[in-house]
Formats: sequence, C-alpha cells, structure tokens
Amino acid sequence: MTGGHRARRPVTIRPGREGDVPAVLAMFDSAVAWLTEQGRTGQWGTRPFTGDARRTEQVASWLAGGGMRIAEHDGRPAGCLSVGPAHDYVPPAAEPELYVQALVTDRRHAGLGIGRALLDRAATEARGQGLGLLRVDCYAGHDGRLVAYYESCGFTRIGPFTVGEWPGMLLQRRL
Repeated sequence: MTGGHRARRPVTIRPGREGDVPAVLAMFDSAVAWLTEQGRTGQWGTRPFTGDARRTEQVASWLAGGGMRIAEHDGRPAGCLSVGPAHDYVPPAAEPELYVQALVTDRRHAGLGIGRALLDRAATEARGQGLGLLRVDCYAGHDGRLVAYYESCGFTRIGPFTVGEWPGMLLQRRL
C-alpha cells in the first residue's frame, strides 16, 4: 500500500470447480446482508443462502451444468456468474442465445468492476460460440437500480414480468 490506497490488482475469471459452492453461497450472504441493511429486501429476502438446502442445490446445479464462472481478486473468490439455459419464467428467445442465470459479487470487493468483468466474459463466450444475443433477467422492484445497472453494462429492456409477487425485468445485449 502506498499513499493510503490499496493497489488495484486485476480480476481473473476461471471456470467454477469443486469447492466453490460454499464461497458462492457466502457471496450471496454478503449481498443479502448489504441489501437488508439498505431496506432492499425484495430481491433475495433477508435470510442467508448458506444453510438453505434449496439455495445450495441451486448453486451446485450451476457448477454441475458447467456454466459457473468465478471472478477472483487478490486470489480470493469475489464474484460468480452462471450461464446456461434461460429460466422457464421468461419467454424464449427468437434466436440462439447465451443466458445469464445468475450474477453475484461479494460486497467486500464492491466497486472493482467484478460484475462488469463477469458480464463481459459472458459476452465473449457467447461471441465465441457464434451467438449474437446475451440475455439476463433481474429484480425490477424497489428503485430500479438493478435494472439501471444492467443497462449501464450494455443491456436493453425487453420487458417486465412477475413471478408471483416478485417483479422482474428481462434484458438483452446484442453482440
């Protein structure tokens, strides 16, 4: 450290591997705690993902499906992206696509561009597969900041949807 500033080290992205599930659950735990502190509980609720069998199974399925990517900063897991088939609650794409099933970053690494780096990695993978479309859905409630975040990453709105009472937004990024 010099001048009181932490030196920025590059973010590296690797495929998910055995042992990553607890780290990803901990990332969600940190995000849930941060959102709860801000009174923003509509996205993932207030309970930690760690210890929740359904959430553990969900994260393990991303690893098993081969779509999990882990961003590391300073040699530690800092973010997770999962790509694969679109969720069944969104309309199917009219063309072949890569779908972002999940994106989360550990709040200890906030402000380092981890999420953007993971989304750019997904776009690169889609292009490498000859695809021209990357889609994602997200929580669209509260103040809409998450939708705005994806728009700042090059996505455009396709349209809103709901799952029960949960308001969502489907977005796409042309490649």
